Amino acid sequence: MAKVKRESLGRSDWVEAGLKALARGGVPAVAVEPLAKELGATKGSFYWHFADRNALLEAILERWEQRDTELVIAAIDETGDATTRLRALLRVAFTSVLANSADGRGSVELALQASAAHPLVAATLDRVTARRLGQLTALFVALGLSPSAARDRGLLAYTAFLGHVQLAHATPELLPKGRAYSAHVNRTVEALVRVGS
Repeated sequence: MAKVKRESLGRSDWVEAGLKALARGGVPAVAVEPLAKELGATKGSFYWHFADRNALLEAILERWEQRDTELVIAAIDETGDATTRLRALLRVAFTSVLANSADGRGSVELALQASAAHPLVAATLDRVTARRLGQLTALFVALGLSPSAARDRGLLAYTAFLGHVQLAHATPELLPKGRAYSAHVNRTVEALVRVGS
């Protein structure tokens, strides 16, 4: 792994290294000494940017929340009508599963789910899950479902996404590959978006 030059090492470098460590080994892997070694830095460099490990974990969680929730929702909100936005959101989520398993993002999602009892993680997961479900629910309401039915459909879509993340991580051979995966995503999206009888 390429080391970052000390003189250019900043807070963001520590956060990105922490995200990668989280993807590889969960919350316990977010440890100061191994990250310092990976970055070619000293623990003093870490403490220049963060008060302690929890401060780093908070910054990692903020970055993950922003990157994997807020930026995705913001990009989708710039598209057309509710159907178009919902399809785009679901496609981004489901197609990111395989892409993100390669860059560790899917593993971050799983690592956080596995560490849901950790106070910092629990608060972030509560907020992110509520935000994601709220967005899905609002889109399904805009498609004509009642708030209750929209919440149920949003929950179904979200659990389908988490299931895909788990499969991509634990048993990737069970998911279709290439064009077959794209076709699978399209079928899944259309099944979730269909609100008529």
